[in-house]
Parts: sequence; structure tokens; C-alpha cells
Amino acid sequence: LLFSSAERGVVLEDLEGDRLEQMRGMLLAMDPPKHRQVRKPLTPRMTPRALAGLETGSRAICADIFDAAAQAGEGEVVDDGAAALPTRVVGALMGLPREDWERVHKMSEAITHGQDPDYANKPGNAADATTEMGTYAYQFAVDRAAREPIGDGDISDAMLAVMDPIAFAMMFIQLVTAGQDTTQTMLSSGLLALLDHPDQLSALREDPRRIPAAVEEIVRWANPLHYFRRTATADTTLGDTEIKAGDAVAMYYTSCNRDEDVFADSQAFDIARSPNKHLGFGQAEHFCVGVHLARLEGRIFYEEVLSRFSKIERAGEPKRLRSNLNNSYKSVPV
Repeated sequence: LLFSSAERGVVLEDLEGDRLEQMRGMLLAMDPPKHRQVRKPLTPRMTPRALAGLETGSRAICADIFDAAAQAGEGEVVDDGAAALPTRVVGALMGLPREDWERVHKMSEAITHGQDPDYANKPGNAADATTEMGTYAYQFAVDRAAREPIGDGDISDAMLAVMDPIAFAMMFIQLVTAGQDTTQTMLSSGLLALLDHPDQLSALREDPRRIPAAVEEIVRWANPLHYFRRTATADTTLGDTEIKAGDAVAMYYTSCNRDEDVFADSQAFDIARSPNKHLGFGQAEHFCVGVHLARLEGRIFYEEVLSRFSKIERAGEPKRLRSNLNNSYKSVPV
């Protein structure tokens, strides 16, 4: 393996000790063959057919969100709209108690927003939230593992059929934070992109069948993550660049998704773009295990918000999240 996820983790910062070991327990920072072994029990439960049963519930969640928005007349898309859908869907998918969903969401937010001063200086920073979520997941696993049989129920059962509670807790952190943050970003950044491109918004209203293609263009043009890192395990050359063993190599999705050699008019937001060979969901071994869930949530969110509201407009300037990893907003008032 020439470029390793596990060697030094997948963020630019060099992690040490327990923090590196914790990341290595996450699917995104595993190398083959371990990556395949851990991913295998998740895959059958993340197919379009397996997830189809979530559609009715997801529409009901959107109805609740938009009922509140309709009453208020204005609101903030990120926290009041986009965050609620993946929080509740992931909670249902993993079999978490409903009364814990909001607590898990708050922990996830603290973990993924840790570089932003508005979050980093609050009580319950990223390190504390990671420990709290790991402890929560470990206890959840212990309680769930006592239930028989394991492996025939939700996705947590599938994981516990092949993992001990410690491994489950580390995997839980990744699945919850990734499922929450990237989807939340896709929904809020996508709505903002449509508001800033009224011709594209009008085209979607005229023909909602274009929404699946629009979701793909949103992931390309407003990719939720800037990069992932690998570490070279041997000397090599990539393009014209010499790379030494141990060097960090970052794959910048923000760049490759606008590669002018691949995408015509690559800086333009075009919901009719075809083909659209973006890398927003990754590729090869690390192609996103939750891709079908993300597409389902995106399609339902945009179908419901556009059918519910005949007019949506900005109510202020959006505020970006300060992060070298997350390409997202912390506030989008509409």
C-alpha cells in the first residue's frame, strides 16, 4: 500500500498517542484488509433497497422542520433545518433512543466544529465531546450486546455482531459525525447555492425530477469536506512531484471537483451537468459507505422544501465555519 490512511490518520495535523489510535479505529482511517473486514457488515444495510424504508419517516421529519419554519417566517437553515434531518435519520438507523438524538447531535457538532473559535472556546470542546460520545457509545454497546440475538436488527446490531464495545464506540463516532456533518452541509450549502443561482432554482421548481442530478452537482460544487490526508509509505513520484516515505499527501476535493480538464466550465454551478464524475463521495476503497443515505436525504429535503415554500430568500449574510477540513457554514439565515 503506497498511500496509507492508518499510518498518520487522515487530517493534516499530526496526531499523537491516544488521538491517533482513536482515529485508527474509524473506518476512514483504516487500510486494507482491515477496512474491508469492518466495512463488510455495514454495506448490506446501506443499499438503496435497504434504506427505502426510511423515505416515509424522512418526509415526516421534513414536515415537522418546515411546519416550524412556516410559523416563524424566517430562520436559520443550518441548525433549524438542515441539521435536524440527518440527526433523526441517523438516530433511527442506529436504533438510538429518541430522547438521546439531540444530545448525540450536540456532541457531533462540538467534534466537527472544533477549529472554529465560536465552538472551540465553549464548554464541551472537541476533545471533551469525543470522549463523551465514545463513553456514550460504549455504554450503548454494552447494553445492546446483552440483548439476543445480535445481527438481525438495525445497523448497531450488525456492527456488534463483529465488534467488541470498544471498537463499536470508535466506529460509532465516525458514523454519527460523518453522517451528521456532511449531510447537514450538503443541505444548507446546497440551498444557499440555489438561492444564489435563481435560474437553477427555477429549473428545479419547474421539473423536480432534476433533483437527484442537482444533489450530485451540490456535492461537486459545494463539497462538504476540503480534503483527506494519506501518508506515503515509500518514496514515489506523483505527477512531477517527488514524494518521500513519511510525507503527508492531501487529496483536495475542493480542487479536483473543479478540475478544468474534467469538468466543462468547472467553476459554474450547473444542476444539469452530465456527466458529473465528481469525487465528493470519495473513490475506490474509501468510497462513502453512506452515499445512498446521503442521496436519499438530499432528494427528500429538496423535494419537500421546494414543494412547501413558493418563495425562499436570504435574510442576511451567511457565516462560514472556520475549519481547514469542513467546507461548511455555521449560519445561513433565510
